[in-house]
Amino acid sequence: MRYGICPLSIVPMRAEPSDRSELVNQVLYGEYFKVLEQRKKWSKIRLAHDNYEGWVDNKQYVELNESDYAFAKAQKTTLTADPVQFVTTPDGSLVTTVLGSTISTTSLLEHTYDGQVKSGRKDKIHLIETALLYIKAPYLWGGRSPFGIDCSGFTQMVYRLNGHKLLRDASQQASQGEPLSFIEESQAGDLAFFDNADGDITHVGIIMDDNYIIHAHGEVRIDRLDHSGIYNIHLRRHTHKLRVIKKII
Repeated sequence: MRYGICPLSIVPMRAEPSDRSELVNQVLYGEYFKVLEQRKKWSKIRLAHDNYEGWVDNKQYVELNESDYAFAKAQKTTLTADPVQFVTTPDGSLVTTVLGSTISTTSLLEHTYDGQVKSGRKDKIHLIETALLYIKAPYLWGGRSPFGIDCSGFTQMVYRLNGHKLLRDASQQASQGEPLSFIEESQAGDLAFFDNADGDITHVGIIMDDNYIIHAHGEVRIDRLDHSGIYNIHLRRHTHKLRVIKKII
């Protein structure tokens, strides 16, 4: 088995081994993984933190040996808390990091970091505070950073920054937690899931107090939430149909 780590700010993970293939996810600085298949230019990887699989360019990661991978897994996960920061390489170069990058593995890359950090499991009350750090971030299918993020990438990163694990896609996240019967039973930090005309879960957001929701739709934004779904006051219509509310924490 081969292993690797991301030494760059944000690396695209694609559905197929091609630059033209769909962006399905992003690998952030310091995240490490197993290499399931290696070709001349591309590798299929499985991220350690959520087991998500996809293809990355061989030029955009550094190989680890088995003991280094075991070391990375044994470390208490520490993430960057600043929306934008940087690490310093041995030759003095700077590598930009974004909110939620993994710095508990910087020693494997011989990099140094002096910014704010988050680690450990935080109470549910901190989720909305973290979510607001992403406000106005543009929507990007497969994105996980303040420079571009999708709905499930947003919820996953908010939970991850508070020490809680969510799977990557909205349909996967909907399999987690305890379902609630009514909005009135929910608390700030619970997740609301929405489906399409075929009944497939296609969207997720984080419930706030007073029947509001923060979610990534065009941008990370705050809208009204009612029993029908998400109501956009600017469009004067519902944009998403509510399927289920889940209590994860």
